[in-house]
Amino acid sequence: MKEIKRRRMEELALSSHPGLHVGECVPFYFCPRSVMLYMFHRRNHPDIEYKGGQEPILHLMADFARTVEWANQQGLRWAFTNSNAGSRYFEDFSDENDLNKLDWEAVHATQWSGHQDKKQAEFLVENRFPWKLVEGIGIYSFEWAGRVNKMLEGSSYKPPVKPKPEWYY
Repeated sequence: MKEIKRRRMEELALSSHPGLHVGECVPFYFCPRSVMLYMFHRRNHPDIEYKGGQEPILHLMADFARTVEWANQQGLRWAFTNSNAGSRYFEDFSDENDLNKLDWEAVHATQWSGHQDKKQAEFLVENRFPWKLVEGIGIYSFEWAGRVNKMLEGSSYKPPVKPKPEWYY
């Protein structure tokens, strides 16, 4: 969605890291079954050019603590938000002790109705994220697992690929 991408790059700065915009970070959701995945599933949003559905979408899984440690070693800033970082009304934090400020009930909800914003809490890492920190890949089905494993054949690092149909609509 071009307007959201523009807003993330130009307007939405992190209060925990002045001068760093949301769009300058690699974003991760804390939850599966995001609202954006639902829009991909529906294939009918006028602002989304992609119409390939949810099946090809991969969930890259990473450990929060390991990622924070890596980012700190690299001198990269990181933060997490208590709602969608593409909105104008999130709060952001850069202290692991503030994880309790997330609405974990909303994050873990299987339906996003009534939880839409808080379910979309994000973890943001400045600029880049290394492949070696991907601890697993959640995919739609066994068919897609075969496709992803085929893509990984030449890679020296192959995180486990697991069908996670409960993470999809």
